[in-house]
Amino acid sequence: MRIHTEENLFTCSECGKGFTMKHNLNRHLKIHTGEKPFTCPQCGRRFTQQGQLKCHMRTHTGEKPFNCSQCGKGFTTKTNLKQHMSIHTGEKPFICPQCGKRFIFKQSLERHIRIHTGEKPFSCSECGMSFIEKQKLNIHMRNHTGEQPFICPQCGKSFTFKQSLERHMRIHTGEKPFTCSECGMSFIEKQKLNIHVRIHTGEKPFSCPQCGKSFRVNRSLKRHMSIHTGEKPFGCNQCAKRYTVKQHLENHMRIHTGEKPYTCSECGNSFMEQRQLISHMRIHTGEKPFTCPQCGKSFTQQGQLKCHMRIHTGEKPFTCTQCGKCFTVKSTLDSHMRIHTGEKPFSCFQCGKSFIQQGQLQIHMSVHTGDKPFICPYCMKSFPLKHGLERHMRIHTGEKPFSCSECGIRFIEKQKLNIHMRIHTGEKPFSCSECGKSFTVNRSLKRHVRIHTAEKPFTCNQCGKSFMEQGHLESHMGIHTGEKPFACSECGKSFTVNRNLRRHMSIHTEEKPFTCPQCGKSFTEHGQLKSHITIHTGEKSFACLECGKSFTVKQGLKRHLRIHIGEKNFTCSECGKRFMQQGHLQNHMRIHTGEKPFICSVCGKSFTMNITLERHMKIHTGEKPFTCSYCMMSFTVKQGLERHMRIHTEEKPFTCCECGKRFMQQGHLQIHKRFHTGEKPFICSECGKSFTVKQSLKIHMRIHTREKPSNRVEQSPLPPPVCISHPDDAKAVIAYPPAIGGE
Repeated sequence: MRIHTEENLFTCSECGKGFTMKHNLNRHLKIHTGEKPFTCPQCGRRFTQQGQLKCHMRTHTGEKPFNCSQCGKGFTTKTNLKQHMSIHTGEKPFICPQCGKRFIFKQSLERHIRIHTGEKPFSCSECGMSFIEKQKLNIHMRNHTGEQPFICPQCGKSFTFKQSLERHMRIHTGEKPFTCSECGMSFIEKQKLNIHVRIHTGEKPFSCPQCGKSFRVNRSLKRHMSIHTGEKPFGCNQCAKRYTVKQHLENHMRIHTGEKPYTCSECGNSFMEQRQLISHMRIHTGEKPFTCPQCGKSFTQQGQLKCHMRIHTGEKPFTCTQCGKCFTVKSTLDSHMRIHTGEKPFSCFQCGKSFIQQGQLQIHMSVHTGDKPFICPYCMKSFPLKHGLERHMRIHTGEKPFSCSECGIRFIEKQKLNIHMRIHTGEKPFSCSECGKSFTVNRSLKRHVRIHTAEKPFTCNQCGKSFMEQGHLESHMGIHTGEKPFACSECGKSFTVNRNLRRHMSIHTEEKPFTCPQCGKSFTEHGQLKSHITIHTGEKSFACLECGKSFTVKQGLKRHLRIHIGEKNFTCSECGKRFMQQGHLQNHMRIHTGEKPFICSVCGKSFTMNITLERHMKIHTGEKPFTCSYCMMSFTVKQGLERHMRIHTEEKPFTCCECGKRFMQQGHLQIHKRFHTGEKPFICSECGKSFTVKQSLKIHMRIHTREKPSNRVEQSPLPPPVCISHPDDAKAVIAYPPAIGGE
């Protein structure tokens, strides 16, 4: 009832404050007595109330039982939750009468009022310094007590302020939250960002009073002032050399001690000075903070930028005394001078070969050591030369800086562009001495010569199979290792060889740069165009020695030969089924995975194979490009025409090995074989009866469904068949004439 009557029976004898309950008075009296009976067992901190200790313990346990219903954020005390909730509600009920500023809490307003009144009620007992807030006094007191309550969990280092610990933690986490808006470089502290920004703005606020020279940071000015005073207070006790800055002396001393305290965490290389390590680290990080204002090219070191700028200015300050040739950098002049002197100071200790430049020796040494120091961060492939890595990186980045002026196709390397240009010029400078055939590139000639010599120099160490080309061997090795290093950046699919990836990428890009001059059809690869051209020319250069069948491409003949020898090298890991071609295996695997990557742009239907999609598209276009020369009947696919042609030719290429019976279609042979094997794969779901062919199961199912068979003759929309014949052949065939009325 005292809450309602506001009756205060218990009064503090010290300050006169009243309380309704005695235990509230007892708690209050501890403020005057300074008594803190509740001690934290973790850190020893003391509290006047048990509730305060409970809240404090959550700092150690990490418990946050009070959760915000709006955003889910947790808090250790209910008061902190109430404070947080005002962020969502936007409520600020406490207003400053002086400036009108609003606050969420009364305590915040009281603190703010002290700015206007100048009141600083919290004084330091050691030095007398006063503060507006008690918290600031507590922080200040640590300067006198030496207390450092904030400890790094990684290395155990202690800090006076929480902010200092947060800054320190970024060394361990690698976090750099302050980023330069100009070059993207990041920093641990805002102060270091502010100093860095002066590189871009050109601001140099610290000026020398003697000569007027300006500096970005104060320590640079202090160092500079020693030039005017001549003061060099730091002397080397080994050689008596003196320095203006202590750091320079420390760096110098390492020459005598051989100490290299700065080690690269990536490659283990050590350095005498930190700046050398910083410059070196940019090789690994790829950071290039020094940018040319003329062309935008970036560099890892400022000295490199200075040398580069001479390209734009045309300045060449280093001149050869022998021939008058000028150079932008001294090191290039030194190398040039060896041409005149004949000096080759860099010798290989393995074979004794000498070189003018150290870089040439380093490149040469990789022949002996097999060292490939330049590693691709994407696929970990190694290269002996940096420009080899740079070339390779374009595969991952997709950069193609060299463009064809004729067709616009782009290339990673200039050499590849030069080779490509021969397609347009028709130049074929490499000729075979055996048959006179010409080629655009030398490697194609070398490959071709092996046809005459039958040489297969590349042998698989797993199965002993030999190949004419190393690329074929590398592709073949993927069968044994299962490695697929070439991944599509769009869908993540991987391939054993790069050309398969390039072929696959055309699905995403829809790029078809190779166009047939006869019919205008476009292709993703030059080889596909060459194969297509043979349709128009009728050329079939590759003949089977077994049956005489001819093919337009060699690959077609190779595939065909597997029919005769029965070779099936590609096995399904799921069901064990074997295939003659890898493409057939890949198509088959989609049955298990359910993948249908080829989608119709008209109706959205998906297919496992591209050829099935192409066949399906003809439903929408109505295209039937394959016409029978006997009866003029048209087909959407070539395979349909080939099957149909056997009606006219009476060819039956598929023979039963059991009884010798021949069939026009392979499917018919497979059905026939079931009569010998007794296989009946089509089973009735109602009664369990089995059938050799699917059609028999359909007829049987009518017994269960009581469906009556349709009268096909009565319901047929076709007119009566007539007999027609080809003008050049006596063989007749049944066909249907167009419907009356032109329908």
